Amino acid sequence: MTLFDPPAPLAERLRPRTVAEVVGQTHLLGPGRPLTRVLQSGRLGSLILWGPPGVGKTTLARLLAGEVGAHFIPLSAVTAGVKDVREAVTEAERLRGRGQKTILFLDEIHRFNKAQQDALLPHVESGLLTLIGATTENPSFEVNPALRSRARTLVLEALKPEEVRGLLDRALTDPRGLSGVTAEPDALDLLARLAEGDARRALSTLEVASTLANPVTPDAITEAFGRHLPQMDKNGEDFYNLISALHKSVRGSHVDGALYWLARMVEGGADPLYVARRVVRMATEDIGLADPQALRLCIAARDTVEFLGSPEGDLALAQAVVYLALAPKSNSVYVAWKNALNAVRDGESLPIPLHLRNAPTALMRQQGYGKGYAYYFDDPEGSFRQDYLPDGVQLGLYAPTGEGWEARVADRWRKLRDAHGEGEAAPD
Repeated sequence: MTLFDPPAPLAERLRPRTVAEVVGQTHLLGPGRPLTRVLQSGRLGSLILWGPPGVGKTTLARLLAGEVGAHFIPLSAVTAGVKDVREAVTEAERLRGRGQKTILFLDEIHRFNKAQQDALLPHVESGLLTLIGATTENPSFEVNPALRSRARTLVLEALKPEEVRGLLDRALTDPRGLSGVTAEPDALDLLARLAEGDARRALSTLEVASTLANPVTPDAITEAFGRHLPQMDKNGEDFYNLISALHKSVRGSHVDGALYWLARMVEGGADPLYVARRVVRMATEDIGLADPQALRLCIAARDTVEFLGSPEGDLALAQAVVYLALAPKSNSVYVAWKNALNAVRDGESLPIPLHLRNAPTALMRQQGYGKGYAYYFDDPEGSFRQDYLPDGVQLGLYAPTGEGWEARVADRWRKLRDAHGEGEAAPD
C-alpha cells in the first residue's frame, strides 16, 4: 500500500479468513449443522445462499471453496452475462484436466434471467461447475425450478445485535481494524441496534464515525449512519410481507399493528398510491357491508394522497387504516362474489329466462322476450314470485353476517328470501 493506494474498506479488511471467524449463522455452522457436515465430508454440492444484505454470503462462499480446495470464480449477475459463464466453463474444463474442481460464485443470482440461468444447467448437472448462488430475494420466485432442483437452498439470517456488537469490538482490537480508535460502549450498542443485522453497514458506519470523533460517541454514530430507513425492497419479498402484515393487522382489528406496518412501508419508501389502493381493497374485502362508509373514506384517502402527495397525504392513509382496524368486519360480499364466479365458471351458460330479457324490437317481443315480466313498482308480489335465475337453478351465494350495519342487511335479506319463496334463513 502506498500514499496513492488507499486501504481497503474496514468491512473488506475484516473479512473472515477461516470458517471459525464467521460471525453468526450458527444454525448452519454449529456442531452437527448442515455446512459443518458438508465440510467434514469434503464433498460440496451446489448451493443457493439466501439472506439479507451484509450477513456474509460472499464470504461464506469463498471460505467454502477454500475448505474443499476448489478454484473460485466470482461473478456478479448485475454485470455478467452468458459470455462470462462460457469463459468460466472454459477455465473449469482446463482445471479439471489437472484434477482441480471449480466453484462458480454468482452473486445476485436473481438478476440472471431464465435464459441465463438455463445456460448454467448442463455444467452444474455434469459436475463441471459447483454453483454457489447468492440472493437477497426468495429463490422460489427468482431462481428457475430446474436450477433450484440441482442446488440446496440455505437460509442465512440477519446477525443478532450481540453478534454485531462483537464484530464492532473486533474492529477496534484486530490489527486489521481501526488502529488507535476507541469507542464509548453506548455508541457501539446504538450502532449494533441500528445496523439491523447488516455487518457491512455496521463496519462502514463505524469507520466513518471514527473520522468524526475519537473516542467514537453516540452522536458520531448518528451522524455517520444518516437517516434510519426501515429495510424494504420495493420489488422484493419484504415489500409484500409488509403489505401482508398491514392487511392482516387491519383484518384482526389491531390498530397499533396496522399503524406500525403502515409506518414501516411509508418510511421505507413505498409508493403511497400503491398503499392507498391496497387500503381500498381492505375496505371491500374485509369490511364490506358491515360498514359501507369504510369504502367511501378509503376512496377519499386515495384522492387525498393523489392531491397532496407525501408526507401530507400520509395522514389520510393513517386515518383510513385506523378506521378500518376499528370497523366491524365482514367478508360476506367477498365470499359471495367468489361463489358467483365459481358458479359461472363451473356451470353451463344456461339460457336467460324470457321474462328477464330486454325487448326493444317488435321481433323480439314476438319471440316472447320480456313476456310476463312483473314490474316491481306495478306488481310487487308478482315481482317476487317470478324467477331471477335460469330454470332449475338454485343458489345460496350471499350470507350476511351480524356485524355492524350488515346486521340490518341480514334482517332485510331474510325477509326477501322468504318473499321470493326461497325460505332459507340468514345466519345470525
